[in-house]
Amino acid sequence: MLHYIYDPLCGWCYGAAPLLQAAREVAGLHIELHGGGMMTGANRQQVSAQLRNYVMQHDQRISAMTGQPFGDSYFNGLLLDTTAILDSAPPTTAILAADTVAGQGLAMLARIQAAHYVRGLRVADAAVLHALAIEMGLDPELFDSKFAELGGAATQVHIAASRAFLARVGAKAFPLSYCSAGRKSKCWTPAVSLVRRQPGKLH
Repeated sequence: MLHYIYDPLCGWCYGAAPLLQAAREVAGLHIELHGGGMMTGANRQQVSAQLRNYVMQHDQRISAMTGQPFGDSYFNGLLLDTTAILDSAPPTTAILAADTVAGQGLAMLARIQAAHYVRGLRVADAAVLHALAIEMGLDPELFDSKFAELGGAATQVHIAASRAFLARVGAKAFPLSYCSAGRKSKCWTPAVSLVRRQPGKLH
């Protein structure tokens, strides 16, 4: 089993997306997602010039290292919209909902990352997440019902469990992949360290 600790608004997690996609293609490998809640509660961030300057330097480095695309609608749209709030909780709930209703948590994570970093959409908005679910072909009523059920306290319980898991394996940051194979072998590696700036290749 591969445990993947992430946040949907974590730029380095987006940088590691090709690695996660490669893992999805490994036959028989189960991937368990753990949302870390990087921007939740008191850590939610309203877009500002200071925030834009901070994240852009990291995003440009991520793009240079991994080849992952960042759209103009993100850099010169979302990151200039000072009314936007960056909140990890709703997209994490959407990932939990997609996984519960259709086993599509990984696909929803990828869809949210592209919506945020390429399309510059407000992925904390329920309407945006609803639209993404429809784009994926999920039953919208079933998704909305599960999204409502898993929001709030249920998502916070998931985030707390993810952080406890992170601490238990002796790590402090994400993205993190943790491989377990029974009692004989366990390993954890910072996922981004495995990504190199060679389009289409992982080393």
